[in-house]
Amino acid sequence: MSSPTHIPVLLNEVMKALQAQPGGRFIDCTIGSGGHASAILKSILPQGKLLGIDADPEAIKTNKARFNNYSETVSLVNDNFANLKTICSKYKFYPVDGILFDLGISSGQLDTARRGFSFRREAPLDMRFSSEQRLTAADIINTFPEQELAHIIKEYGEERHSRRIAQHIVQNRSITSTVQLAQVVEQSLGHKHTKIHPATKTFMALRIAVNKELDNLKTALKQTINLLRFQGRLVVISYHSLEDRIVKEFMRREASSCICPPETIVCSCGHVPTLKLTSRKVIRPTSLEIESNPRSRSAKMRVAERLQ
Repeated sequence: MSSPTHIPVLLNEVMKALQAQPGGRFIDCTIGSGGHASAILKSILPQGKLLGIDADPEAIKTNKARFNNYSETVSLVNDNFANLKTICSKYKFYPVDGILFDLGISSGQLDTARRGFSFRREAPLDMRFSSEQRLTAADIINTFPEQELAHIIKEYGEERHSRRIAQHIVQNRSITSTVQLAQVVEQSLGHKHTKIHPATKTFMALRIAVNKELDNLKTALKQTINLLRFQGRLVVISYHSLEDRIVKEFMRREASSCICPPETIVCSCGHVPTLKLTSRKVIRPTSLEIESNPRSRSAKMRVAERLQ
C-alpha cells in the first residue's frame, strides 16, 4: 500500500468501534483516499475481505493504485452507497462484520480546484461527486427560482440569511465560477466579519443538494441492518448537524422496542429492536487531533451493534 495522502478522521476511534479482526469482512461506503480502508485491511489480513465504495470515480482510481497488491482481498466499486444492497448482492458480500460511513467531502475533492467544491480557488460551479450526475451547482444557481434557491440554502446550509443571499444571486445571474459566487454571497451580507467565510454555508448547501446527500444517507442506512451479521458494527462519521440528526434518529429508532407516537397510551407497533447503541454519547475528535487535522473539528461519530 502506498503512503496515505490525507489524515483519516477519528482513525483510532473507528478501529476500536469496528473491532476488526483477521478474517473479517468489512464495507467502507465512502472509501475516499483510503485512509480508513488501509487500517481496516491491515487488521483483517490475511483471510479478510474489504469492499470499498465511492460515488467519485477519482477515488476509485486512487484506491486501485493504492491497493494494487490486494486485488484478491479488496473489491472497489464506483457507485453511490444508496445502492448498497444491490452492490452487496452483486458481489455476494454479506453478511459483514462492520460497515463504515465517513460522510461529507474528502480532502482530495476539496483540494482539486476543477471540481468546484471550494470557493478559495477559481473553478466552474460543478460540485458533482460523479460526472455521470446531471445536475450541477451552476444549474441550481442560474436556473432555480429565488424561493427554491433560498429554501436550499436555509435547509441544507442552515443559513439564516438565505433569502437575502438568494435574492442577490438571482440579481447577479449568470454566475459561472466558484470565486464569482463567493463574492456575490459576501456582497449580499455586506462584508460582515465572521469566523468562517460568508459563503461557507451556501457552498455546503449546494453540494448537499447537487449530490442528494441526505436522501442517499437515509436510503443507505436502512439497507445496513440486513447486511450486518450478529454483533456486526455500524459506524458513521458526520460533519453536519443535519447528517448527524439523521444518523442519531435512525440508530435510536432501530434500538427502540417501541416506535409508537408519543401520545400512544398502549404500544401497538410491534417493533423489534435490530440495533444496540454502544454508547449514547457522540464521539468527537480530541483537541490534539483537531490541532493536527483542523478538518476534523466538526466530526461526530456514532456506533451501533446488530442484534439477533
